[in-house]
Amino acid sequence: MKLSKRSSLADVAVTTGDALRRAGIRAVLTGGACANLYSGGVYQSSDADFVLAGHCSTKDVVQALSTVGFTREGDRYVHRLLPFFVEFPSGPLGIGRDLRIRPVWRSRKAAKTLALSATDACRDRLAAFYFWKDQQSLAAAVAIAARHRVGFAKIRAWSRNEGHAEGYASFLAELRRERAAHGARKRARGPSKP
Repeated sequence: MKLSKRSSLADVAVTTGDALRRAGIRAVLTGGACANLYSGGVYQSSDADFVLAGHCSTKDVVQALSTVGFTREGDRYVHRLLPFFVEFPSGPLGIGRDLRIRPVWRSRKAAKTLALSATDACRDRLAAFYFWKDQQSLAAAVAIAARHRVGFAKIRAWSRNEGHAEGYASFLAELRRERAAHGARKRARGPSKP
């Protein structure tokens, strides 16, 4: 996929992940760009974060990302046509205290990247809500759970293990409100044409 001024954050995330994959670099999309991908753009971010799984040199990363137009500036990678940048936070890959993360492949057009699963992307945003009271991250977790099948038992158990059972209850309440509002909007539009 060729990046242009009109490329979305999801385009950037999958395209850069695909460039890394093609270079033999195992990197997992996390954070806000991953939430953007699963929330249908509801959650906005200015960067795509990848956690490297395994050893690779900075030179290898620079070379891989240069194939899609990114150059290194300090600890981030920028593209002259895009407002988005790429970063590589230090690992290991984890959500709260859970380090047993199994990434999945996500595709967009002809590109694919390793990313957190929908369940883990939801937990990742809930971690930001639990630990920093970030309401935008709560909204992203709700948007992900409203659009994708997520493992509620896993999210509930993880929330309790992290000491945030009350936060999980807030998440469920917001998700119920979102589903009710979605149902009301759907009814207001009336029956679909046959």
